[in-house]
Amino acid sequence: MKLSARAKVDLAGYLWVSPWIAGFLLFMLLPAALSAYYSLTDYPVLEAPIFVGFDNYTRMWREPDFRDAALRTLLYAAAVVPLSTILALVLAALLCGGRRLTGFLRAAIFLPTLVPMVAAGMVWMWLLNGGYGLINQSLALIGVEGPNWLGDGPMVLVSLIIIALWGVGHSVVIYEAAMREVPPSLYEAAALDGMGPVARFWHVTLPMISPAILFNVVTLMIGSLQLFGMPAVLSKSNEGADPRAFTFFTNEMFSQAFLNGQMGYASAMAWVQLLFVLALTGLTFAVSGRLVHYRGG
Repeated sequence: MKLSARAKVDLAGYLWVSPWIAGFLLFMLLPAALSAYYSLTDYPVLEAPIFVGFDNYTRMWREPDFRDAALRTLLYAAAVVPLSTILALVLAALLCGGRRLTGFLRAAIFLPTLVPMVAAGMVWMWLLNGGYGLINQSLALIGVEGPNWLGDGPMVLVSLIIIALWGVGHSVVIYEAAMREVPPSLYEAAALDGMGPVARFWHVTLPMISPAILFNVVTLMIGSLQLFGMPAVLSKSNEGADPRAFTFFTNEMFSQAFLNGQMGYASAMAWVQLLFVLALTGLTFAVSGRLVHYRGG
């Protein structure tokens, strides 16, 4: 059968993208489908799954460990997203000011994002150690007794928020690039109208970089709701501390799947997390419709 020229072009295109299609089907779609099925079963990994319907989903709301981990994750995200956004915007505005040592400061702000997570966790374990950590030792020099950062439950959450703020370098780079793209004529017009620096930033800069803000807020929100690595690393440094203080949603899901052997229950947790993230992301885009301003082409 002879193929037409159009069919040959289409076939060539499908052949070029076939590795991606195969990878998507094999490593994303199939695992997602299996996870959806396992979420409806009692699956202890080493035995065959037994269909239980929605029992895993109803079980979550009866489990205090799940509720605590979910609440802890929401509190973390509720603090990290606005604080990181504000801090990144302030730092980006300062870097755009053209002051001395701007290049050095830009590198110093971005450098933490290049540090491997485990290495960063080891550094923060030393800094936040309640007995001989650098932070508490520095506070002792001025007569202040530092808290037990990684041993007290509420302070663990505060410590993780501080660590998150330390890693705002990616957002700062994006905000600075967006600020440099704002047309100078807008600032000139605002100055002629009598606006001061703060008013120009509020009425000119923020609306013009609002697409970048939306992008950073959404990605930061998703990352915060999926927090896993840093609590897992820091929890190993405080054997006497309450392990639940380091347990967030993804940590609880990991424990149920690979430590307790309850893959079906963990799969249900994964789908709840996915649906919640999708719903929250969709809500963010819906609310941002009147707040985000895109330039005309």
